Amino acid sequence: MSANAEMNRYWNEASGPRWVEFQHWIDRQIEPLGARALERARLGPGERVLDVGCGCGATALAAARAVGPEGSVTGIDLSLPMLTRARERAAEASLANLEFLHADAQTATLAKGFDVVFSRFGVMFFEDPVRAFENLRRSLVARGRLVFVCWQALARNAWMRVPLEALASVLPLAPPASPTAPGPFAFADDARVRGILEQAGFGEIAFESVQEVLPIGPDDLEGSVRFALAIGPAGAALRDSPEAAARRHEIESALREALRPYWGPRGVTLASASWIVTARSGG
Repeated sequence: MSANAEMNRYWNEASGPRWVEFQHWIDRQIEPLGARALERARLGPGERVLDVGCGCGATALAAARAVGPEGSVTGIDLSLPMLTRARERAAEASLANLEFLHADAQTATLAKGFDVVFSRFGVMFFEDPVRAFENLRRSLVARGRLVFVCWQALARNAWMRVPLEALASVLPLAPPASPTAPGPFAFADDARVRGILEQAGFGEIAFESVQEVLPIGPDDLEGSVRFALAIGPAGAALRDSPEAAARRHEIESALREALRPYWGPRGVTLASASWIVTARSGG
């Protein structure tokens, strides 16, 4: 199905089920960033929206409410486990103007006539980002709007850097991949992202830098440790590395001590930095 076979495997077999399990806490963590990006999208009644990398459906549900019954939202994602949860949530909310598509947005034949293409942290995993955004642009009406939020550099995102450093204190880590390889921080360089979008046929490109302190898992320290053991670099290591699995207790202790200084009235909170990117099709 997917031109990016590794991402397809990752989101269906490795990470997708975990994201479903921890959906509530993940939504809690990044909801403020998705909400701010949706504000920049300025969705209006009757508009048609494509939500790329919609995951468990939080932003698709919010968009469906914003466009009302005269509008419609299509959520698209590689992860069938996450889409299953998204469909459950849509049914629970009785939203008839919302549908979900199990497909790869970079290669799928998409419907035409969307007013807005939106994404909350779903576009950094494209194998060929220019091709992917060309495909998304073709789904938009003339001068349709593109709005997405993506992470800035790892160094500016303590929510990921602190657990990663804790893991590195226990295990030797593989050398980092190319900073432009598909992954959470692939769109950290705003100049690179601007070039990708220009090549794909977008104009009026703008970047808004957002700094936000994010909660990590439940309100108690031990809950945050469990969250970090399941989601992110520690979770990946425990899943993929026999050595990490054998040293789980050491990793857990390292994470606990790394997160403890950030534990307060809101639970464990760590700094983040992201871009909200806006553009229009057709220059």
